[in-house]
Amino acid sequence: MTNVQPSGVSASLDREDLLAIYELMLLARSLDERQWVLNRQGKAPFVISCQGHEAAQVGSAYALKPGKDWALPYYRDLGVVLALGFTPTEVMMGLFARAADPNSGGRQMPAHYGHRKLNIISQSSPTGTQVPHAAGVGMAIKIRNEVAGKIVDDSVAWVSFGEGTSSQGEIHEAMNLAGTHKLPVIFVCENNGYAISVPQRQQMGVEDVADRAAGYGFPGVVVDGSDPVACFEATQAAVERARRGEGPTMIEFKCQRLTPHSSDDNDRTYRPADEIKAMKQQDPLITFAAHLKAEDILTDEKEAEIRERIKKQVNEATAAAESAASPDPSTLFDHIYADNLK
Repeated sequence: MTNVQPSGVSASLDREDLLAIYELMLLARSLDERQWVLNRQGKAPFVISCQGHEAAQVGSAYALKPGKDWALPYYRDLGVVLALGFTPTEVMMGLFARAADPNSGGRQMPAHYGHRKLNIISQSSPTGTQVPHAAGVGMAIKIRNEVAGKIVDDSVAWVSFGEGTSSQGEIHEAMNLAGTHKLPVIFVCENNGYAISVPQRQQMGVEDVADRAAGYGFPGVVVDGSDPVACFEATQAAVERARRGEGPTMIEFKCQRLTPHSSDDNDRTYRPADEIKAMKQQDPLITFAAHLKAEDILTDEKEAEIRERIKKQVNEATAAAESAASPDPSTLFDHIYADNLK
């Protein structure tokens, strides 16, 4: 297992990249906060938050090639899908279950992300099912290259899950398959220390989930999930390794979940007040903005400009989704039963 320390700089990221990453993180936070408001107003049925995970999500996804690589995110990955090309309006269409929802045309719960054009494969509600799917995508890529006798497809499959889900059997089956066949899969564990309300120490016997990767014959990396640059660098290295045909990598991002598990949860029943207070002091948006300002990359004026732009995007996306058409009831059974059977 390798620990990636916060670096603050990257040879692959220039000033514009760092500002773009910050803006995507802030966009994810702003959309997330708006969804909570809509939920409390009774307009949105369910919210599962990305707050505290934005650095890991945006930093990691920034190392992928949208539309080329395959992403199988889990329900908390708003920052990932925005970095890969989801628009704020598309996010809100999913929240309101509108016909124009790119995930499923209004058939899935909110935060079940999927987008055909962006190679984002939707997950199902049972947690972890996306992980063996990712191994299957990796196997398909490998078979395609073996049939051609050369590398004709150097895309990778990126898949994420929480540390609680990592204890499920299908996760180990997927990692065993990927390790045995050296599949181009990036396994990403966003570890916020809680499987809903159960702390990590009560549901696994290791401190670092990445330790498990050694049992399947590939590297495990632990990264500070509040540092988007370190998250980018770790993912970039894993992606390059996979493209070279050297197999999978597991990356564990140590994150802070700044909200309850979901809009149906009350984390004050199981998290000490002092823990919540200390955690909020490590908010990645605050720490990354401070770093960018210290390096003269972000100014107060530039930050105000970004915030105003994002506020406009979120307002427009909300209004568009609220006024958009709901799915036609006649399409209820589409994609469930075969059509035009003879």
